[in-house]
Amino acid sequence: PPRSTLFPYTTLFRSVFVPTGSASPDYYGGERLGDNLFADSVVALRADTGERVWHFQTVHHDLWDFDVASPPLLFDIHRNGAVVPAIAIGSKTGNLFILNRETGQPIFGVEERPVPKSDVPGEQAAATQPFPVKPAPITIQKMTTDDAWGIDEADRKWCHDEISKLRTGGIFTPPSRQGTLSMPGNVGGQNWGGMAYDPVRDLLVLPQNHIAAEARLIPRADYESLRESRGRKIDGDWEFAPQRGAPYGIMRRFLLSPKRIPCTPPPWGTLLAIQASTGEKKWEVPLGQFSPRLPAQFGSISLGGPIVTAGGLTFVASTLTPAIYAFDTETGRELWKGDLPTSGKATPMTFEGPDGKQYLVISAGGYGIPDLSPVGDYVVAFSL
Repeated sequence: PPRSTLFPYTTLFRSVFVPTGSASPDYYGGERLGDNLFADSVVALRADTGERVWHFQTVHHDLWDFDVASPPLLFDIHRNGAVVPAIAIGSKTGNLFILNRETGQPIFGVEERPVPKSDVPGEQAAATQPFPVKPAPITIQKMTTDDAWGIDEADRKWCHDEISKLRTGGIFTPPSRQGTLSMPGNVGGQNWGGMAYDPVRDLLVLPQNHIAAEARLIPRADYESLRESRGRKIDGDWEFAPQRGAPYGIMRRFLLSPKRIPCTPPPWGTLLAIQASTGEKKWEVPLGQFSPRLPAQFGSISLGGPIVTAGGLTFVASTLTPAIYAFDTETGRELWKGDLPTSGKATPMTFEGPDGKQYLVISAGGYGIPDLSPVGDYVVAFSL
């Protein structure tokens, strides 16, 4: 604003909060030892000078593609008669960090806890990782062979047998040559789109994914021949990346059964609300539908964010389902479902038109899945 305003310019200082990606290459850190400062972080900068004010790292020495993929959310916490300026940082890990946005200090506490070591020569995984005291993890962070799930006995047995071949040990178990189960997988936890805040109800509303993945390191000498023999498929089969400059390439996949159904117990995607002033979960409901042939209560992975309205509604699309939903923000009850030409991995917006009506708009671009979520370029509007 111009200096002629009633407030001195110095009182109008603002910060820019920058979420950052993981260090490269994603799954091997032997060429980048240490915590990899500022990766997987939110960095607060002075808006007028670019000076760093504070930073908070959500993952040390990332080996899992656990970058901060969603924008942080700014809100105020009201506690003990005081207003605390806060920032919520979602993560693919399923950890939700709530910090004082002026200082970067955790409001509910963060603990450094021991995590598994790497068994790969040249790799030095971080000995500890940060975990918030509150909120509790908002996705499953550990899975074993006993947790293998299937739509029938044949699928469950396949999942059980595949998981039994892998290194398991919970979140932050490093990638290995034998293959490591990653829970949550590289799609999260929380991914694109971020979360929404309802100041009247004191609720943070956010989508979460609950689907396991496998990551396997490939020695450089074996990479090309193995990649050529399997091809490159990202629809549940192997995805390859060379990790140039490192002694290992990577192959990864979501753990899907022969029927293309996740080996993780459902629901595979949910929408949940956290009481912002306490860090406690208020409600959680399945979101979307993984496939039309599966029950809606199984949910779907999500790659988009919600919005909340003053009228107490939460709107969200973002799932594999070609639809947009309205939920009661107070209770999580689904109130409405609007059909889309393909799925909308985006965040909706709402506005009042010149005719006085309120409109809801969503971009629907699809996931490139034939017969379910084909690629598209639609912008769809609804009137309320």
